[in-house]
Amino acid sequence: MVGVYIHIPFCKSICTYCSFCKVLYHQEWVVAYLKKLKEEIEERYMGEPVKTIYIGGGTPSALTLTEIEFLLLLTDKFDKTRLQEFTFECNIEDITAELLDLLKKFNVNRLSIGIESFDPENLLLMKRKVNYEDAQTKMDLIREYGFHNVNLDLIYALPGEKLSTLKDDLKKIISLEPDHISTYSLMIEDNTFLGYKKIQNIPEDIDADMYEYICKKLDKEGYNHYEVSNFSKPGYESIHNLTYWNNLEYYGFGCGASGYIAGVRYDNTRSLSSYLKGEYKSSDSLLSKEDIMDYEVILGLRKLKGINLKEFYDKYHVNMQDVYPIKPLLKNGELVYKDGNIMINPKNIYVMNETLVKLV
Repeated sequence: MVGVYIHIPFCKSICTYCSFCKVLYHQEWVVAYLKKLKEEIEERYMGEPVKTIYIGGGTPSALTLTEIEFLLLLTDKFDKTRLQEFTFECNIEDITAELLDLLKKFNVNRLSIGIESFDPENLLLMKRKVNYEDAQTKMDLIREYGFHNVNLDLIYALPGEKLSTLKDDLKKIISLEPDHISTYSLMIEDNTFLGYKKIQNIPEDIDADMYEYICKKLDKEGYNHYEVSNFSKPGYESIHNLTYWNNLEYYGFGCGASGYIAGVRYDNTRSLSSYLKGEYKSSDSLLSKEDIMDYEVILGLRKLKGINLKEFYDKYHVNMQDVYPIKPLLKNGELVYKDGNIMINPKNIYVMNETLVKLV
């Protein structure tokens, strides 16, 4: 089985921190884009059973209901007989009874909602519009329509942000009772508004304190910290995102999407004009066995439980410790061995890239 990611690059407004492939909504572009998306799926999908579908962006909920229905109809081209998870990304302000009714009609069973912050200064900096009272009302509506798997996104470590601001944001996020919470430390990228303005990242020690607080608070509230940035109630881990971290295969459709099929990792063009001409792919690479194992290590160690040594051997017919310098990193405490798994020492999760560089 494979996963499917579909990218919708359209937004009603552009957030100042976003480096994803995105453009402002224009109806004529959307109509043309959805037609090309249909053609790409028909051309590249090979008929495998689909385990997960994730429609992300951009802002998929920026589309009209008619456009969203056309988009959802495209997913009927996939073999969904073994589908386990169907996620639709949306902004909280876009949620209506009509949208939820449409999503239920097409068996969407998971929502991923961009909250990011409730703090007025943070929202102004990010150019986002979120209201806590409105979020409460929308979450009630979501539950009323029978959605029992909901993720909320939180961004922290914004320029000038204090720990007290994060604590208030996290308290409000938790009060909305999501089943899953994704937390992201703000990284200021060159190709963003904040990057152009030469805004600086928050000091690393404050960022680290915020991350530590998030981990402890969400653990106390019953959320399982299963991946570096992701926390879930028991049984609500993101099946789709685990496809990435378990180094399993998935299609990426749409402008700016990436995929991994039949040993080939590929990236689609980020140019809307190229995509509308049918020039979908910008690059691809056939991976060697060594490349694939490297991805397994880099991605797998993002999971808090790490990599199972027996599963690694069953996949690649080599012992992980014979290929990578596991033993010295176990000796110095950067890695931990537990229940047949190799994992990053929980104390070092915040600086795990240092360990990954030594491994790969």
